[in-house]
Amino acid sequence: MAAAAQFSRCCQQRRRGGTVGMRLSLGFLLVYLLSSGGLISLCYAARLSASSKQRLDVHKHLNRLNKPPIKTIPSPDGDIIDCVHISHQPAFDHPFLKDHKIQMRPSYHPEGLFDENKMSTGPKERTNPITQLWHMNGKCPEDTIPIRRTKKEDVLRASSVKRYGKKKHRSIPKPRSAQPDLINQSGHQHAIAYVEGDKYYGAKATINVWEPKIQQPNEFSLSQLWILGGSFGEDLNSIEAGWQVSPDLYGDNNTRLFTYWTSDAYQATGCYNLLCSGFIQINSEIAMGASISPVSGYRNSQYDISILVWKDPKEGNWWMQFGNDYVLGYWPSFLFSYLADSASMIEWGGEVVNSEPDGQHTSTQMGSGHFPEEGFGKSSYFRNIQLVDSSNNLKAPKGLGTFTEQSNCYDVQTGSNGDWGHYFYYGGPGRNPNCP
Repeated sequence: MAAAAQFSRCCQQRRRGGTVGMRLSLGFLLVYLLSSGGLISLCYAARLSASSKQRLDVHKHLNRLNKPPIKTIPSPDGDIIDCVHISHQPAFDHPFLKDHKIQMRPSYHPEGLFDENKMSTGPKERTNPITQLWHMNGKCPEDTIPIRRTKKEDVLRASSVKRYGKKKHRSIPKPRSAQPDLINQSGHQHAIAYVEGDKYYGAKATINVWEPKIQQPNEFSLSQLWILGGSFGEDLNSIEAGWQVSPDLYGDNNTRLFTYWTSDAYQATGCYNLLCSGFIQINSEIAMGASISPVSGYRNSQYDISILVWKDPKEGNWWMQFGNDYVLGYWPSFLFSYLADSASMIEWGGEVVNSEPDGQHTSTQMGSGHFPEEGFGKSSYFRNIQLVDSSNNLKAPKGLGTFTEQSNCYDVQTGSNGDWGHYFYYGGPGRNPNCP
């Protein structure tokens, strides 16, 4: 009986670790019950089998994600960029996209884009052009799209194969919330500007790029815009785009361009970048999830990126543009419920994960890691914030609100002027004497 109890304990431990219980024939079990050594061997075999299953799951997932490339480009940061034929990208694994005809350009482009060329960008400084690191080693041919290759170790860092490339539930800032505790429970903190109360068909911003320090590998820091529809319950639709530093997702501390989408509040649908079927990329020059270079320095050169997301009034798809020249692709409208019509809230700003290491607030930085009052060259900013209205025109936001859970950790301050239109500075260092 002691041997049986030992076997039971051994296999319970494996179950608690997330392994799959093995179906063992009674005869096989009886043979092993003859000795405790046999029991240990049996449990070891169960462990081996579970790890084999995990290896197989990871292998299948990598095969699904990494499509056969026409050309491969090694990036100086260790990434591998695969140039995949446009018709073989992950989007077309979606059952609803099997016979989809790729829309190679939007039917309409928003009118009234803020003219970047006529503008002086900061108090007395201009910002500088930005690129992606892999461009140093080549470019993708026509009719292909660049895809950052997913490696085995990327998937193994996730809590499970199924959760790889997905955000945790309830990571959206909810301004004017009647349940502030709900936000803090998720461990996510924000410093944002937002508008609500109308129908919105897109948003634009120019976002200052930094490389914030991350305290724990399971934390991240990002700066993005959110296009939101539905309530903040299980039906939330969201399209997101910006830059992020996420050691768990990418295996390093590089600043990377990213997108995200979900139609059910991050539960089952959606993912980062091209890590599931959904977003259809048409551009051969910009890779989702690839490193952005260079980044801004404190009291040094400033770099920023422009992102525009808008709804094509004819086809109903949500398009994304990076900078002035790169229309990247679109999210087909059928992916969404509420966003199939319009958005009901737009948010711009920063988000970090605060896992409270050692029982204290994280020292993970948001933006530049400096508070808004420090201003240009020191604090991070969003400038030229605009909305797309029902006539497909870009307009300045009316009634811009701000929201942060703990302003002594991360804060936000808005303003407007002739050069920058509507803007805000945001961010902070996380843990400090006023944010214990």
